[in-house]
Amino acid sequence: MKYRTIGTDPATRREVSVLALGAMLFGSRTDEETSFAVLDRYVEAGGTFIDTSDNYAYWEDGGQGGQSEELLGRWRRSRGIGGEIVIATKLGARPLASGTGYADNAEGLSAKVIRESAERSRERLGVDKLDLLYAHIEDHGVPLQETVEGFAGLVAEGTVGLLGVSNHATWRVERARALAAAAGLPGYEVLQYAHTHLRPRTDVPDPPLFPDGSLGHAGPDLLSYLRAEPGLTLVAYSPLLKGAYAHPDRLPTDFDHPGTASRLKVLAEVAKETGATVNQVVLAWQIGGDLPIVPLAGVSSVAQLEENLAAVDLQLTPEQRARLDGVH
Repeated sequence: MKYRTIGTDPATRREVSVLALGAMLFGSRTDEETSFAVLDRYVEAGGTFIDTSDNYAYWEDGGQGGQSEELLGRWRRSRGIGGEIVIATKLGARPLASGTGYADNAEGLSAKVIRESAERSRERLGVDKLDLLYAHIEDHGVPLQETVEGFAGLVAEGTVGLLGVSNHATWRVERARALAAAAGLPGYEVLQYAHTHLRPRTDVPDPPLFPDGSLGHAGPDLLSYLRAEPGLTLVAYSPLLKGAYAHPDRLPTDFDHPGTASRLKVLAEVAKETGATVNQVVLAWQIGGDLPIVPLAGVSSVAQLEENLAAVDLQLTPEQRARLDGVH
């Protein structure tokens, strides 16, 4: 395994594995035995960065979520896992009632919600301190100042380490970070967005997630921001597009455009040259690039995890990387 540092403050920064493990469906669609087997193998391989959220996976049973955090809590206790494993979670998108969704009934990012939801996450995970806590989705009904101060208060109390933000417009991330800096408060240091080698169209709505079709993806503006702010790290979710590289029929509609074919062609060529799978090439491309990107891959079996783990040691040549970067 290889590692990188997230965060800049010596008091809160952490060293994490360059491949993060998504636990979204653990405890719901992925049963406990399989989830534990995947987690055990990930840690055995040197993995130290696990991702969840307080609303995972509410859509599986029409509830409010929490199954993933609860399973991770049981796994931690049964294995004696301590602070060596960084578990990141999110708040803000948990439905307020069963049978609803975050699009119309999310908990939001008020100071009250931040405090209460973080406490519930700590209880489910069985930890005194959340290593990394994200603002999951935007809340236009609460002033950014209140959200910034709410998160910073938890850091000051020692119940949260690093702060992150997911699925926000880049300008709102910058404004929140500027407010925090002006007040001498800790701000967002880890950004979590969808990112992969294929490029999505932003003019095609994606109703199940973000109606404007843009906020969930790390577009050029966000990547430019990441390049300009070297203290930030991008955690890239859905790097393998939920299996679409291996099963093209699963490709989301916003990737249905002429540029996709040329990018898939180059990926296939590099995979053939290296003897790797296309999935491994995508992950290796992210891990070894010039931007600080940590791919966050979810799996439902140990076999899938093994494929992903092998990508850590896949070395792309400068020429291969240039082809992958330059294709249009």
